[in-house]
Amino acid sequence: MRPFVLPADRALMRAALDAARTAPDTGDVPIGAVVLAPDGTELARACNAREALGDPTAHAEILALRAAAARYGDGWRLEGCTLAVTVEPCTMCAGALVLARIGRVVFGAWEPKTGAAGSLWDVLRDRRSTHRPEVVGGVLEAECAELMNAFFATLSHRNE
Repeated sequence: MRPFVLPADRALMRAALDAARTAPDTGDVPIGAVVLAPDGTELARACNAREALGDPTAHAEILALRAAAARYGDGWRLEGCTLAVTVEPCTMCAGALVLARIGRVVFGAWEPKTGAAGSLWDVLRDRRSTHRPEVVGGVLEAECAELMNAFFATLSHRNE
């Protein structure tokens, strides 16, 4: 059974797209993430910053989780919160989402090379995990994919 896309999911994905589009031009892949509290209050938004920070863990999801955890709950548990991200989370990010006990994950474009929410792996819904968030994929998929495609097209032209 496929999870239900809520009307608010599209608005949330637009916020994640905004985070990706308004990121400084640092050479980072344009991925944006937003975390909402259970009452719908925005707790955090972030974009990829691996290149900007020289940090291999500075994915949009990780940065958004860190900021949200600093504002909500007991310091690290994000139970009942929703994270939206423009691209399917990788294994590292999916693991962090499970460990943070995020309640719901909404993502845009599927990532067949590294995706860990159903494409390559399914870390988020692994039955062996002690916590499994609800996962909704493909929200505004075409817009999210276009942002990535445009970035990589520009990148390949620079390297020619």
